[in-house]
Amino acid sequence: MTKFRIFAASALAVAAAHAAHAEATVAFLMPDQASTRYEQHDYPGFQAAMDKLCAECKVIYQNANGDVSLQQQQFNSVIAQGASVVVLDPVDSSAAATLVQIAHSQDVKVVAYDRPIPDVPADFYVSFDNEGIGRAIAQSLVDHLKAEGVPEGEGVLQINGSPTDAAAGLIRDGIDSALDNSAYKTLSEFDTPDWAPPKAQEWAAGQITRFGDEIKGIVAANDGTAGGAIAAMKAAGVSPLPPVTGNDATIAALQLIIAGDQYNTISKPSEIVAEAAAGVAMKLVRGETPDATTELYDTPSQLFVPAVVTQENIKAEIFDKGIQTAAEVCTGEYAEPCAKLGLE
Repeated sequence: MTKFRIFAASALAVAAAHAAHAEATVAFLMPDQASTRYEQHDYPGFQAAMDKLCAECKVIYQNANGDVSLQQQQFNSVIAQGASVVVLDPVDSSAAATLVQIAHSQDVKVVAYDRPIPDVPADFYVSFDNEGIGRAIAQSLVDHLKAEGVPEGEGVLQINGSPTDAAAGLIRDGIDSALDNSAYKTLSEFDTPDWAPPKAQEWAAGQITRFGDEIKGIVAANDGTAGGAIAAMKAAGVSPLPPVTGNDATIAALQLIIAGDQYNTISKPSEIVAEAAAGVAMKLVRGETPDATTELYDTPSQLFVPAVVTQENIKAEIFDKGIQTAAEVCTGEYAEPCAKLGLE
């Protein structure tokens, strides 16, 4: 009889735990709307994954729109609403250390998402390999310049991401490693506040005036800053445009690559990281230890390796894999160059 009671009590405890997990609240806090990826890919991908893993769980989504104070308010709010796990892509990686401390003081787990939190270890970190991304886009440009016969000692511009974003710092480190080991020199370098394309454009315009045709290429850390640089060159009447790198494979960047205005980007479907983050969040909800493949900033981590995309492989990497369709990309003025590349 005693064994039966123990078994019954254990069964009730398991059932209660299962119910608690099924009713768990998980928050998904994104940093800004300067990039369309969060609204169009990251959040939908996370929600879809959570629906599969825990249909009864509640997901709270907030976007801080580039405001550190607003993100802190959102963070405190989701904890007050009962979130047991917060998936956080910080506006400011340094400021996010305080948020991790607040969460841990209330037994709430934090999954750093896309951008790491260097100063205080989160419970897990999920991202693409940002340093690898920077190295890949810069090396792709270096190889292209060499193949095109650009002489050694010629110069390139370097446009980095936000100085408050630790992921941008990793991308910058990767870019530096490729350029420093190349035959080309960096004419000038810029950290773009808030990743804002208009600020990248303004800076690039000044460098065009300063260096003119000495600029043989531009390593831009993402598609938004690349677009700003390209707009600045077009406004200045630069022709032909030197090759410009990017990162994120936005539709606008894919169109620029198809038109020949941008040289490369990085295909990194955000849904991959979003799905992984949902899996990590649910393991933490259940009190389990997520599987890590590496460690970064003393935080167990899972990093994904993306692909560089140019005109040469855009069909295979983007269209054949269903990441984007011709109907979405090959519109208006881009229909003809798409046809020439066999993308329709």
